[in-house]
Amino acid sequence: MQKPEINIARNLRSIEVLKSELLSGVAALFRGMVQSNEDVISDSLSRLVICIYGLGRRLGISFSRLDARVDSKLKSYAESQHEIEDWYGDFSELQQYRLNNKR
Repeated sequence: MQKPEINIARNLRSIEVLKSELLSGVAALFRGMVQSNEDVISDSLSRLVICIYGLGRRLGISFSRLDARVDSKLKSYAESQHEIEDWYGDFSELQQYRLNNKR
């Protein structure tokens, strides 16, 4: 079994790596948007989602707890006067998508 201080150091390093990956993911997303490159955009967005889940886990938030919080935020945004919801209905559509794809 590893010493607790090694686990703490590894966890801190992992958090720093994930923060770095988030920043590079955002940069790649912006480059893809400038280039109008759908493959780069979708790849960057998927990388960001994965990094966020990983970062949450390293910070002590389980995947299910993060999912529950996302669902709660989606419900709140769908019911509020959020501009994006009013214009496009994106949040209620995502909320429905997530409900239909729960396993």
